Amino acid sequence: MLKLAFISMFMLLLIGGCGSGNHPSGAELERRTITRKIRLVEASGGLVLMVGGETLTSDEVIESPAELGGTYVPPIEYFKPIAQASELEQFKERVGEYLTGILMGEISNMLLYQEIKREVGENVEAALEKQVEKAMREFVMDYGGDQIRADEALQEKGMDWKSFGEQKKKSMLIQWYISKKMPNNRPVTHSELMERYNQMKDESFAIHPSIQFRLIEIQPDRLILWKRSERPGLARLLANRLLARIQSGEDFGELAMQYSHGPFRDFGGLWKPVRPDSLAAPYDKLAAEAEKIEPGQIAGLIETKEHVFIMKLEAKQSADYESFEDVQEQVRDKIVFDRQSEVLNQVNAELLQQAELSKTDEFIDFCLDKIYQMRDQSVTVKRNIYKGTQTQRRKDTNASLPGAGMGMPRNLRRR
Repeated sequence: MLKLAFISMFMLLLIGGCGSGNHPSGAELERRTITRKIRLVEASGGLVLMVGGETLTSDEVIESPAELGGTYVPPIEYFKPIAQASELEQFKERVGEYLTGILMGEISNMLLYQEIKREVGENVEAALEKQVEKAMREFVMDYGGDQIRADEALQEKGMDWKSFGEQKKKSMLIQWYISKKMPNNRPVTHSELMERYNQMKDESFAIHPSIQFRLIEIQPDRLILWKRSERPGLARLLANRLLARIQSGEDFGELAMQYSHGPFRDFGGLWKPVRPDSLAAPYDKLAAEAEKIEPGQIAGLIETKEHVFIMKLEAKQSADYESFEDVQEQVRDKIVFDRQSEVLNQVNAELLQQAELSKTDEFIDFCLDKIYQMRDQSVTVKRNIYKGTQTQRRKDTNASLPGAGMGMPRNLRRR
C-alpha cells in the first residue's frame, strides 16, 4: 500500500495540475454529462460501447482475465464448458448476470480513471514519470537486480514495461484520488486495532499445530530373507537393537539411512513439518506419541500391524495465534484499506449512477452470442492495459482496492 506520507506528498505534486475544483461551471457540467454517456455503436467487428469517448470492445470484455471460480481466467474460457453443454437461451440465462457484473466493473473502471484525469489535468505527467521510474527500479531489485528475471516476471503477468508503467500511473492516481475523497484521515485507534485483530485472527493469524520428526520405519514384509511368520518378531528385534544403539549415543539420522524402510531414509528419516491431524494411517499413531514427548526425545517402539517405528521428535508447535504486537501493522493496513474500499465503492456507484447506460443489455447479448459461437474454438487471449488497474495491483502492492463494479459478485473481479 502507498503510505499516507507518500500520498500527502503526491497530492502536493498534483495540486498545480487539478482542474476546476469542486464548483464546476455550467459548461463543465454539460461536458461531464456528454463524456459520461455510454453509447452502443456499430464497428467493423460488430457492436462496441463508447465510454466517455473511449472504445470498449466485446473482445476486451470476454478475453481479458477476470476472477472466476477462484482463479484469473478469460470469461470466454471459463464460460465455454457451459456454452458447450447448453442451448443458447439457457446459456444466456445462466451466464448473463455474471457477464453483466464484469461489464459494469469495466465501465466503472474506465469512468473512474477518466474522472481522475479530468481532476488532475495534464501537468501531473512529469511527477508520475519520476515515480514510475522509481517503481521500475524497485521491481528489478525485487529480482536481485536481474533484468532478465524481471522481464520474465512481467511477461508472466501478461505485461511489458510500457503497460507496467501505465498500470503504476493509474494505481498512484487512484490512491491519490481516494485519499482526497476520504471524509477525513482520522487515525486508527488502539481499540479499532484490537477489535479488527480479534475479527481477523482465526482466518489470518492462526498458527496451526505442527510436528517435525525423524523416523526409522521397519516394515516386516521387507525382511524377505526370513520366513513370513518370523518377520514380525525379527522386525521388533531389529527395532529394539536400533533403539538401544540410539540410546547409547549413535546418530539417529545415520541409523535411519542404513536401516529404515521409510520414504525419507535418504534424508536421515527427517520429515518436513506436518499438521498432526493430516497424518493418515499408519502414521497417525505418531501424532499421538508426539503429544507425550518433547523435542529431542525418542518415542519407540511404536507398533502397527505392518510397521515398527522409532521416532525422534525434532520440533513441536501447539495451536496458537500470531501476537497482536507482531501483526498490528497488517491490521492497521487492513482497516485503512477497508476505509478506502468503502470510498471507492461509493465513488464508483455515483459514477455509474450519473452515466447514461443505454443499451448495455444489447451489448451483453452480443458478447454472449460471441462466446457461444466460439465455444468450440481455441482463442488467443489478448490483454489491455486497462485490465489489472485494480485487482492486479492487489498482488503488486499488497494492498489495493476492490473491483469497481457495484453489485458485482466477489468472484467476478476484473484483473
